[in-house]
Amino acid sequence: MLDQAIHWLTETILRLGYPGITILMFIESSFIPFPSELVLPPAGYLAAKGRMALGWAFAAGLGGSLLGALFNYWFAVRLGEPFLRKYGRYFFVKPANLDRSEAFFRRHGAISTFVGRLIPVIRQLISVPAGLARMPLRPFVLWTSLGAGIWCAILLYIGWLLGTHEAALREAAVKAYSTRAFLYLLPVLIVIVGGYVLWYRRRRPAAG
Repeated sequence: MLDQAIHWLTETILRLGYPGITILMFIESSFIPFPSELVLPPAGYLAAKGRMALGWAFAAGLGGSLLGALFNYWFAVRLGEPFLRKYGRYFFVKPANLDRSEAFFRRHGAISTFVGRLIPVIRQLISVPAGLARMPLRPFVLWTSLGAGIWCAILLYIGWLLGTHEAALREAAVKAYSTRAFLYLLPVLIVIVGGYVLWYRRRRPAAG
């Protein structure tokens, strides 16, 4: 039964093609709760089988993620926090999740739009406090693209790895590989964040 569901999922991604990946990743990156683990690992699996191009799948995933983040950013800029506090639950934005995202953004500033893309729950909503804070669009796009690109690459690699080893694309395997990939990535994130903090602290006195 599970193998049939996996087969249906991979064939569905194949039929939808690259535009479908973009649309699904746009949905995943916006307010609607939709797991990217159901989109990019199957695309990576298909790439390993020669049925999709890995580069185009990455571009489609990254493009959809960025468009979804920009939608959230624009939504926050246009409607503001009072609206989200009052009506956010109708857009799958729970107050607790919004509070968590805002606190994360206040603590880490602009780089939170990069780091936040790699953290569950925060990933979908980090664009909202960035929009509420009127974060400049150019660094927002830069940091968001970097974080989303890393996440897309991880998920595609998981699918490609499973495909090349002829393993079934199972949810448990995807979670295990994604957790391991994040642990490998953590030292790199620490170096990037630490470097940014040092640069920011040195820049503030100079700006003052």
